[in-house]
Amino acid sequence: MKVAYIFSSQGHTVSYKLAQMILPQLEQQGHGVEVVGMFFFEDNNYVLVKGDAIGERLAKVAEEQGILLMGCDKCCYERQIDDKLVNGAGIGCFPDLYAALAGNMPDQVITL
Repeated sequence: MKVAYIFSSQGHTVSYKLAQMILPQLEQQGHGVEVVGMFFFEDNNYVLVKGDAIGERLAKVAEEQGILLMGCDKCCYERQIDDKLVNGAGIGCFPDLYAALAGNMPDQVITL
């Protein structure tokens, strides 16, 4: 099964659910499903900034496993981080996300 994650909730969504649950499983190749993409909203985009420990780990896993990383364009522009993202991460809106996933569509989309 293929899944895509959308990180929209504020708070500890990225620092806890992604960094302490999902990412370690991906690093150990024990997540149980194929993750094809991750899309970030609002302050969750800060994890994609170069130098962020979680973001650097995520970028490495994404490159190794072919996971799309994308931040909301409006969110990245507003936070002035659009040119500071980890290698392999892009920015866009839903049409860009759909297009990027078109060749590797998820079976389920999970919003956290």
